[in-house]
Amino acid sequence: MRIFDPHIHMTSRTTDDYVRMADAGVRAVVEPAFWLGQPRTNVGSFVDYFDSLVGWEPYRASQFGVRHHATIALNPKEANDPRCRDVLDVLPRYLDKDGVVAVGEIGYDSMTSEEDSAFEAQLNLAITHGLPALVHTPHRDKVRGIRRSLAVIGASGIDSGRVVIDHLNEVTVELVRNSGCWLGFSIYPETKMSPARMVELMRRYGTDRVLINSAADWGHSDPLLTRATGEAMLTSGFGDDDVDRVLWRNPMEFYGQSGRLDLTGAGGTGLPFAGNSIRRGGSR
Repeated sequence: MRIFDPHIHMTSRTTDDYVRMADAGVRAVVEPAFWLGQPRTNVGSFVDYFDSLVGWEPYRASQFGVRHHATIALNPKEANDPRCRDVLDVLPRYLDKDGVVAVGEIGYDSMTSEEDSAFEAQLNLAITHGLPALVHTPHRDKVRGIRRSLAVIGASGIDSGRVVIDHLNEVTVELVRNSGCWLGFSIYPETKMSPARMVELMRRYGTDRVLINSAADWGHSDPLLTRATGEAMLTSGFGDDDVDRVLWRNPMEFYGQSGRLDLTGAGGTGLPFAGNSIRRGGSR
């Protein structure tokens, strides 16, 4: 089983996690920029963090045979802090780097006017830089947050097929399914989604445009729940090809739209998006 985790925060994980992930079949990851758990007080703190996402973390992952890419953004929570707003001005230099395959996480936390403007500005950056967008859904009032997100996405002019709306569940999936956006699901030990619930959703809606991630971070999370979901699929009657589509080919297809996805050596030979064939110019 080959696994591409399209949303995992390896900055908050240990080297032992990389060992376990590689042993479980995780060959590639995308790490979105996110809130680190306490307020950052200046733009320089973001610069140091972004530098680690495109420099140190890919190197650390490579030691265990895992290909690492990142998404870069001002996250929704910190979009409300006036000390962080100037981060929007430094994003373009990171969005030109080879290892950056999307703008994210963007979207809503508390659905404020400050979040509105940051969301709109970063969707415009995604269009300008030819990148997909990873949209976070709020922890509270998710239905209203998704409806508002879809309205902003529609008004931006970005192709909906270049957007994934993440952290969906049984209540919110219908809102996104017919929008043209990709469907993101985070598998957690207790909250968000479980492997069993995810299997039932795929029975109902299929595997098209579905991205399954662990979203593992500082909190109670598990970077191996992507594999657990694949095993649950097999146990419930899905075939090997279904599992490979959801855990490997779907994230390849979505992030491959960036033109920068480089999975050389990660999943065997003959992959449609492997190597330099989908990379375009830029710099680390």
